[in-house]
Parts: sequence; structure tokens; C-alpha cells
Amino acid sequence: MPQVVIASHNRKKLAELQALLQPLGWSSRSVAEFSPVVPEETAPSFVENALLKARHAAQVSGLPAIADDSGLEVEALNGAPGVRSARYAGEHASDADNNRKLLEALRDVPAEKRRARFVSVLAYLRHADDPVPLIACGEWRGQLLAAAQGDNGFGYDPLFYIPEHGCTAAQLEAAVKNRISHRAQAIAQLLELLRG
Repeated sequence: MPQVVIASHNRKKLAELQALLQPLGWSSRSVAEFSPVVPEETAPSFVENALLKARHAAQVSGLPAIADDSGLEVEALNGAPGVRSARYAGEHASDADNNRKLLEALRDVPAEKRRARFVSVLAYLRHADDPVPLIACGEWRGQLLAAAQGDNGFGYDPLFYIPEHGCTAAQLEAAVKNRISHRAQAIAQLLELLRG
């Protein structure tokens, strides 16, 4: 069975990616098994950060690697928090810290102008020096609420309302989220590239 290392130390993101990768029939492992180092995400784009993480994971593991760089882009905030989504309220901010900062930034923004999208970019490297990595992207549109709702998911999920489902991402069942989310769309695109 082929193995792949997932370039994430985030347990919830790791579990989500492992579930999404099941159709490949691969054995997936966390980069944490090989190194405690979390590379700094210093690049200005999701693509570059995903590549940076995937290359590190492939180097320390000697295995093919997949990395996700994702975030929330809010129209009223000119795309912020964007690539800094996980660190929006500071380098070691919790999800609650980031959500608080986001709500504060949107305090005077009316509901109809709280449009947002989750973006996910996946980078797949066959080996650390892969000159032609596979890149897949997905996006998920919704709007932001004024207060958190739901206990599932992570990150900004409790604030991210999906009108067609009438609930937040944190209120969706995992199986539904894994069919429609930005990460699910990026994985579907990656699977097509891998099968092609």
C-alpha cells in the first residue's frame, strides 16, 4: 500500500485530510511522526505556503507529501485574514482568539456585506525535489455570522454560515462537510490529477 505523509501537526485538519484521502487507498501518516518542526509559513500566497510545508514533510520523511494551506477570505476586509488565518490574532492564537478578532473587525459591517470564502490549496510532491508538484484548489462560499454556532469543525467554522444548508460549517455532519468544503473540493481536484 503506497504511503503519503500529510504535512500538518493540526490533529483536526489531519483527521479531515485522512478521511478525504481514503478513496486513494493510501496509508497516510502525519509529519509529526518524523519531525516536531513546524516550518514557518512566510510566503504571501496559499500556493507557496503549501509547497513550503509539503517540501519540508517530504524531506524529513522520505515519502511523498501532501500539504494544505487554507484560510478564510472576507470581502469586507479586503481578503483578510487570508494566508494569516491561523495566526490572525497572533502567532500562538487559538481558534477562539482568531474568531474574537474577526468579530471585532466586522463589528460595524452589516450582515449582507459579510460575504466570505474558505480557500484550500493542496500541494502534492512525489519526493522532496519534485520539480513538477501537483497543485489543487478549492473554495467554499458563505457569509459570516455575528456569533458562533455549532461545536463541530475547527477554525472559523462556527462563524461560517452556508445559506443552502441553513447552518454553519460547525453544525454540519462531518460526512456532509467532507463532500462540500473547500478542502473536499481541492482533494477531488487532486484525485483527478493523480488518476490522470
